[in-house]
Amino acid sequence: MANDSVADLLTRLRNAYKARLATVTLPYGRLLADICVVLEDEGFIRAHREEASGVHKNLVVELKYLDGEPAIKELKRVSKSGLRKYSKVSAIPKHYNGLGISILSTSKGVMSDFAARQNQVGGEILCTVF
Repeated sequence: MANDSVADLLTRLRNAYKARLATVTLPYGRLLADICVVLEDEGFIRAHREEASGVHKNLVVELKYLDGEPAIKELKRVSKSGLRKYSKVSAIPKHYNGLGISILSTSKGVMSDFAARQNQVGGEILCTVF
């Protein structure tokens, strides 16, 4: 069991893309499911679903490839357990001139940087995706 479930999710996605896997399975967490919803809405993964296996629930993520190349080029954890990174709405960074996204945990839920700017909320920057 990982202490930092978000970092574990990002690492599993990174490793699955390098191994050219179609799906990746990880322990279920509400925050992880919300991050997967954002990734799916932004077109970085194909789909995600919950599966019950005995007592535990798992999160199954279907990876997306474009012309044989992974849809995600880079995943980085920004806010870590030892150093949290928060941002006001006016200071939310743009990555790769808007081609990449930041995923934020806000008072209105987990959302992309674009959605946070539209809703005029800041929050903790969980990770960046390109």
